[in-house]
Amino acid sequence: MIALGIDSGTQSTKTIALDLESGEILASAAESYGLIENLPPGHLEQEPQTWIDAVDATVRAVLQKLGKRKDDVKAIGVSGQQHGFVALDKKSRVIRPAKLWCDTSTAEQCKQFEEEFGGAAGLIKLAGNAMPPGYTAPKILWLKQHEPKNYKALTTVLLPHDYINFHLTGERGMEYGDASGTGLLDVREKKWCEPLIEFIDPDLADALPPLASSRRAFGLLRENHREAWGLSKGEVTVSAGGGDNMMGAIGTGNVQPGVVTVSLGTSGTVYAFADKPVIDPQGEVAAFCDSTDRWLPLVCTMNVTVATEQARKLFGWSHEQLEANVANAPAGADGLLFLPYLNGERTPNLPGGSGVFHGLKTDTMNPAHMARATMEGVTLGLAYGLNRFRELGITPTEIRLTGGGSKSAIWRQIAADIFGVPTICLESSEGAALGAALQAAYACHAAQGKPVTFRELCAKIVKLDDSTRAKPHADFKELYADLLTRQGDLTRRMHTAGYL
Repeated sequence: MIALGIDSGTQSTKTIALDLESGEILASAAESYGLIENLPPGHLEQEPQTWIDAVDATVRAVLQKLGKRKDDVKAIGVSGQQHGFVALDKKSRVIRPAKLWCDTSTAEQCKQFEEEFGGAAGLIKLAGNAMPPGYTAPKILWLKQHEPKNYKALTTVLLPHDYINFHLTGERGMEYGDASGTGLLDVREKKWCEPLIEFIDPDLADALPPLASSRRAFGLLRENHREAWGLSKGEVTVSAGGGDNMMGAIGTGNVQPGVVTVSLGTSGTVYAFADKPVIDPQGEVAAFCDSTDRWLPLVCTMNVTVATEQARKLFGWSHEQLEANVANAPAGADGLLFLPYLNGERTPNLPGGSGVFHGLKTDTMNPAHMARATMEGVTLGLAYGLNRFRELGITPTEIRLTGGGSKSAIWRQIAADIFGVPTICLESSEGAALGAALQAAYACHAAQGKPVTFRELCAKIVKLDDSTRAKPHADFKELYADLLTRQGDLTRRMHTAGYL
């Protein structure tokens, strides 16, 4: 059996074909695109049709590469960017472009939620999460307040991956994982939170799709798609799908306690598997559900490779030269500390933050020390989130690294030293697309009366690359603990003084 995994993101869509017997990725294809241009500051939007066109193009390309084996395709799973708001009218037409996870034009609507429900603490008590601008709920309220004509036409609220599922199957629905990032889900009970919905509009409940298990088969591929793609007659199961982080968890084998995934991408994420809701009273850890019907506590930082790339370009280095210079500087960069808030920051919450080098001296104001401090600074930022996990009862035993930064051997070692936990990469870098294919396989097996577990699937398909394993150096434990404390203290002091 072959399962297709579709990963529809902000910048591109990728489709892979996974052979469930061999565990081999037989083919892949990607299609890039951009955002709608010339919008006001803070407004970041895309046309949902862009995703649909990219799905069609990449699926066709993959099926062409499969040749005769395309008739073995029996399941499809979709991973999508979280939080986006797709508004449909009564004829199932898109009303306006989708406001994306990175859209910050809804800050005022977030304040309205906080004023109504007793601040972030009240929201967390009510539903498990605060209400940051990235979530879907303030986007819906924004539409009501700024585009009342479009809001009046609203009949269905979907998230990006839900819209692709709707395109593939004709079915409307939402699974727990992605739904938990709307801000409208009570993550403890996995039910829509009525007070939050009624605050926007009592009639909004009718526009929200039914909630159901993330494990289920969502529907069957429409006949017109099967025929257009040249697939043989027979049912093709479409799974419930999920958000990109939820699918990334499955794709990295993060389906059991102890495993933590850390993404070293443009931004950074830290997330873990949990058997019960993990609610952070401070609101720094997002209390998400995952896409296996469990929970996925998650921390996001906005400055990871964006900072190291700035350092690399500043000194005119190749990636190899960056790595060599970082390796040549001592651990801790002789006390040079970097606050990596170049794009503001989400964790800690510093939307107006900026970057700071602290501890510059004649012997540290040089390219190697500054590059090392940059790489350590962004990793310390992720360690702050990992420590919040520990405080909430999550004990990491292994860190699985993904993202562009994980290709760096020195960065993998720095991560192990700062996190105090062994780190390792995966043989496959597909992440969310692989997770989508695995979830599709799970749903298809269940539909055929041949159930498997996610642990069984991941044990068979998700392979670790032992050549990338890094173990923490005990000699650096105290050094990095002190730097992490100093980074947090300096951040708080500067923020209190109005400088961050």
